[in-house]
Amino acid sequence: MAAGLLPGRSVRERLLALPSIDAFIEVAKASGKTGVLDEAMLDELLAVTPTTPVVARTIAPIAEPDPKPAPRKHDLAHYNLSDFPMQAKDVDAEISVHFDITGKSVTEGKKEDIQSFFNDRLKQVKRLILDRNLPNRPIAVNEALRRKRQLVDRDNQFTIIGLVNEPKTTKNGHLMFTIEDSTGEVRCLLSQRDEGGPNQQIVHAGLMDDDVIGVSGNFNQSGELIYVDDIHFPPLNKHQRRRAGEDQAVSAAFISDLHLGSKTFLAPQWEKMIQWFHTDPLAQTVRYLVISGDGVDGVGIYPGQDKHLDITDLFNQYSKLGQMLQELPDWVEVLLLPGNHDAVRPAEPQPAIDPELQTDYNNTLFVGNPCDFSLHGVRVLSYHGVSIMDFVSSLRTVTFETPEAAMRAMIDRRHLAPSWGGKTPLSPEPEDRLVIQEIPDIFVTGHVHGHHIENYKGVNLVHSSTWQDQTDYQRMLGFQPKPCILTIVNLHTHATAAIPFV
Repeated sequence: MAAGLLPGRSVRERLLALPSIDAFIEVAKASGKTGVLDEAMLDELLAVTPTTPVVARTIAPIAEPDPKPAPRKHDLAHYNLSDFPMQAKDVDAEISVHFDITGKSVTEGKKEDIQSFFNDRLKQVKRLILDRNLPNRPIAVNEALRRKRQLVDRDNQFTIIGLVNEPKTTKNGHLMFTIEDSTGEVRCLLSQRDEGGPNQQIVHAGLMDDDVIGVSGNFNQSGELIYVDDIHFPPLNKHQRRRAGEDQAVSAAFISDLHLGSKTFLAPQWEKMIQWFHTDPLAQTVRYLVISGDGVDGVGIYPGQDKHLDITDLFNQYSKLGQMLQELPDWVEVLLLPGNHDAVRPAEPQPAIDPELQTDYNNTLFVGNPCDFSLHGVRVLSYHGVSIMDFVSSLRTVTFETPEAAMRAMIDRRHLAPSWGGKTPLSPEPEDRLVIQEIPDIFVTGHVHGHHIENYKGVNLVHSSTWQDQTDYQRMLGFQPKPCILTIVNLHTHATAAIPFV
């Protein structure tokens, strides 16, 4: 029947008597005959059907197939030890800090400081946007408003670069926002008419307050609204990563959010990692350990925190952390950033932890948050990541379970924390030092207690794992952290490995 033949009752016994009907079916298909299979058609087809069935031989493989490795815990990717070729103790440390706010903060928090902060952001990101091929020369908002009668015609498309204010989705699914520069502001409407295009992705995701973007389009007939045809972010097609030399092919390891002092700090897993550092072949390649904030749980960070603390004195928390870091092998250099639980100002960029709290450390370099530095020429941008919460609340494509989506958005915007007045307190420095001026080779965040590794447009994105178990607050939200995973990146091959200690 699958071949289009419907056997009549009179031929069924003869078909059943055949050793196989495969050859018969092939002959029927080749002849093109379909319909009711009666005695006459059966005789005609059997006359040309081979009587000896064709038997296909199965040839055994010459070699046994390679066995597939068993899945790793948390579905972590497998790694090849040959991608990590050099012993860390054979290479001298080489750390160059390009930016760290420590000792350089000069803001007084005045209105003039805030204006300078945003004017500098606009200037920096505008320069990056101009590196791409814009459809026309950007003009100021006041010039566009002055010429709005001419700019209604689609043949006179214009471009403005400015800061986004109050983005929202309309009832019809379009994206409405205002764009502002130092000369004024104007409303914009980005429709979702180009199904599947890049604008559709922006309409779906949304924009953030204080994003710096370029818009190209035309005024409506009343001159009160710009119909946006295109939105311009700073360009980044494919970043060419820098590499350490073959004679410096050591690795950097990344963790975050230890929260030492909390009752939920995972001490047995920490001891397991320390033992791994002293015994595992891969550990012998790790020259640097970067801790991206919240090394301790702090004191007085939130109401009722004392009930969740195992170490209630802040100095004792930092002293204990220093002792724990000294248990690492002597070839491991530690870089320690602050986070929102540390004893520094909450406003970003944050300076390094106070020298009074550094007395029990002998293998640690204290830097600010964020910190832009190089290891053997490989550019690393480490940021604790508080602004991920703003990305989650502003963009529909970002969740706490996918912090890497926020990291991609930071790279695309060339900014770590765009929104003023959100969940991330910002220090209005004369220069906005949260602009990503130089594309990093490795971009690291923490804060959300997840774990992720990926290559995004040539940048190694690393969301560092926590060393804290699920908290009551996370349990209330239904969020499950991914604790105790050490991420390793080789500075020469850029190969990555993730080692779980749970």
